Amino acid sequence: MRDTMMSRRSFLHTSAAALSLAGIASAGLAGCGSSAASDGGELNIFIWTEYVPDSVIEDFESEFGITVNASTFSTNEDMLAKFTSGEDDAYDLLQPSDYMVKLMIDQGLLQEMDTSKLENIGNIGSQYLDQDYDKGNKYSVPYMGSVTAIAVNTDKVTADISSYADLFDPAYAGKLVMLDDYREVLGIAADSIGISNNETDPDKLELVRTQVMKLKDNIKVYDSDSPKSALINGDCTLGAVWSAEIALAQRENPAIQIVFPTEGAEISTDNWVIPAHAKNADNAMKFLDYMMRPEVAKTISDDYPYVQPNTAAIDLMDDDFKDNPAENVPAEVFESGHRTESLSSDVLKIYNDIWTDLKS
Repeated sequence: MRDTMMSRRSFLHTSAAALSLAGIASAGLAGCGSSAASDGGELNIFIWTEYVPDSVIEDFESEFGITVNASTFSTNEDMLAKFTSGEDDAYDLLQPSDYMVKLMIDQGLLQEMDTSKLENIGNIGSQYLDQDYDKGNKYSVPYMGSVTAIAVNTDKVTADISSYADLFDPAYAGKLVMLDDYREVLGIAADSIGISNNETDPDKLELVRTQVMKLKDNIKVYDSDSPKSALINGDCTLGAVWSAEIALAQRENPAIQIVFPTEGAEISTDNWVIPAHAKNADNAMKFLDYMMRPEVAKTISDDYPYVQPNTAAIDLMDDDFKDNPAENVPAEVFESGHRTESLSSDVLKIYNDIWTDLKS
């Protein structure tokens, strides 16, 4: 199964343009597991695409007699828009990234969870807990993380690539695949010139604008669904993409190597949260505890090699996983990385304007 893995943002790609809210209500909640026999009620989850293995959901249904109805999203912003424009009790579990957790807490959209009821939370490494976006983990439990690293096809690129700044070299015109994510790309541009990836000063953001425009001619492909494809098929020889996508590309072409930027990588943690008005919060807690079992978390990493915060699961992994930094990202890389933070709407307008100019 590991040979055919896809990104969390691929395969079942669900966007606002492709599915209306009504479509989600009628079709999305009739998704994975809806036909399972159930005597324990149901659980409605809203998750990243291709990020939770079907087999894991099916095993949970069999053990607990709970029917899991899964629908998917492809960006944090897409998730928030659909969640807030629909019935406030439509979902029992959501899977937002760190900065979105903070925004949802501030807007009163989440309920506190009693983590003392989660027997397996001790399997989560302490370095992934008590983060600024949710001090004390009152509202969230880490699922997996991502690192935006540099992919290098060493058969095609002979120069020593060590930093995000190296990607701005005009020699790489038409060679790059970049994530189709404005916070990631603008964050990389900011990192490359020593500015915060969460910069709010308009004057400094003009420096970011100038810098990122130097990248414009270098980018051949924007892709957040399956950026590995452009690397595997040779369309691009360099890129800044999620570490898991680099791991998948390596399985097709071992010449594709991972580089963690000297500036510090863009990082994020995806989390489980329970909406304030969830109808099946008890079932949500059962699912969370189940997902933190070491053997379950191992199955997830076998299928999707993102940053695994479950240290007990890592102990079960084979040496191929443990020894591959693209799959088992070194702890120091994650600890020294730059997280995306929630910003005001006025500041985000500047970011969006820069992004529009870059892609025009």
